[in-house]
Amino acid sequence: MSLQPFHLAIPVYDLAIARQFYGEVFGCAEGRSSAQWVDFNFFGHQLVIHLAPKNDSQTHAHTNEVDSHHVPVPHFGVVLAWDTWHALAERLKSRHTAFVLEPGIRFQGQVGEQATMFLLDPCGNALEFKAFKDIGQLFAK
Repeated sequence: MSLQPFHLAIPVYDLAIARQFYGEVFGCAEGRSSAQWVDFNFFGHQLVIHLAPKNDSQTHAHTNEVDSHHVPVPHFGVVLAWDTWHALAERLKSRHTAFVLEPGIRFQGQVGEQATMFLLDPCGNALEFKAFKDIGQLFAK
């Protein structure tokens, strides 16, 4: 499967702390920037953090139940290779990251079984990272 990189622009109310988070916690290389925004290479995709006032979803995240867990909405993230996901989970744990949902396996033994974890960036944007042992099940019903 050959995919094109996506572009996602998200609001952050503290550009400096969000810049540090994406650069240091995830090791994202920084691209172009201004006093109002910063581009990052987010696992091969273009993530842009834009300075903006705090919004409601950053303060009071809505959740929906998925596999007996309450996942924050909205959220974004990437599907990683199985080993890359586990390495990231260990990196985040070693940094004492506060998780919304701890790294674990969802839909165990079912179609679409996946490793997943949720966390918030310092501005309250929810992120999900997931991996499939069988990437062919990404869109399985």
